[in-house]
Amino acid sequence: MTAVVEAPTEHGHRPGTAGYRRVVGALFAAGLATFALIYSTQAILPELATRFDVSTAASTLTVSLTTAGLGVMLLVAGPLSDVVGRTRLIHLSLTASAVVAAAGALAPSWPALLASRLAEGAVLAGLPAVATAYLREELHPSTHARAAGLYVGGTALGGMAGRLLTSSVAEFAGWRWALASTACLGLVCALAVRSLLPPSRHFVPRQTGLRALARTSLRAVTDPGLLALYGVGGCSMGALVAVFNTMGFRLTGGPFGLGLGAAGLVFLVYPVGSVSSTAFGRLADTYGRRTVLPLACLLAVAGALLTLSSSLALLIFGLAVFTGGFFAVHGVASGWVPARAHAGGVSTGQAASLYLFTYYLGSSVFGSFAGRAWTGAGWPGVVTLATVLLAATGALTLLLRKTPALVSGAR
Repeated sequence: MTAVVEAPTEHGHRPGTAGYRRVVGALFAAGLATFALIYSTQAILPELATRFDVSTAASTLTVSLTTAGLGVMLLVAGPLSDVVGRTRLIHLSLTASAVVAAAGALAPSWPALLASRLAEGAVLAGLPAVATAYLREELHPSTHARAAGLYVGGTALGGMAGRLLTSSVAEFAGWRWALASTACLGLVCALAVRSLLPPSRHFVPRQTGLRALARTSLRAVTDPGLLALYGVGGCSMGALVAVFNTMGFRLTGGPFGLGLGAAGLVFLVYPVGSVSSTAFGRLADTYGRRTVLPLACLLAVAGALLTLSSSLALLIFGLAVFTGGFFAVHGVASGWVPARAHAGGVSTGQAASLYLFTYYLGSSVFGSFAGRAWTGAGWPGVVTLATVLLAATGALTLLLRKTPALVSGAR
């Protein structure tokens, strides 16, 4: 018998090939680990507030500081990946993040826990900074939006896994074991990525030096389409984190009065995000990103408004619709950034980093502000904040519809 070896293709891996499955599987696992670690404390914020005797707003710092550290380091990781390569940075980031997560579970005090969460975000930056750029380089152009949707689907499941894992473990064994469990999950995913992820075949190192960096940076922050996409990421992510940072407080208080573990089950809506990001990625490949992005935003707004209901069933349904809309927005926008950057001669790694910088800046700023909205106006205040942010997102999607494409015939 003769072994059949998949020959490299000039334009990247196509669906149905072993290389395509390995790339998508590896980045699915990487996204799962990343978001599980970033949001590992979100479901146990009431527990942390009680154990450390801090306020609701202070407890959200365990999420906001992680996304802040991540956002700042993205500005370094993106350009760095253009020099050292995508896969090397991905492996280093995932391994280091599992180690730092384990250290966070051993934090002896509140300041130490906050410091570990800040460090967690910093070391995690290597994966999200290069994931969409790697997909654009290694997969066939016809699959870019679809593959970006699958990657975002992995991040959606990661967000769910991290929150469910910590909420269930914390109820029976405390917050330390809860954080330790996510560190173990991160390590397993890092080993899976090490085994699956093919080395880059189409990566070309970029020119180094301050002058070259300044030139690419200028193009990345002057293109109106990219600037609008950065804003889409920041506003939509701010809405998502505002809702989920305070959802635990709403469900454990009146009129629902759920326990921490039961309240954590609300994160089972996250697979809806995995499905919606993949589905909207396919729609974007067929009908164009300009067409489907505003529809995804409207879906998120409708879901946010439904969560105002005092019926638990309708609240959860609204949360599922909201989550599906957000991940559809993020999946389409995050895949659009490297495609437009490449067409405009901008470093894809740097453009992706700037998108994610604003994405996590929105998470940090509005995630913490949600705690104040909850304290001052309850759940209606949180929904108002989320709706305003989604309205801004919608306005940017309409602006993108009028922004000329950089490639003839591009949608």
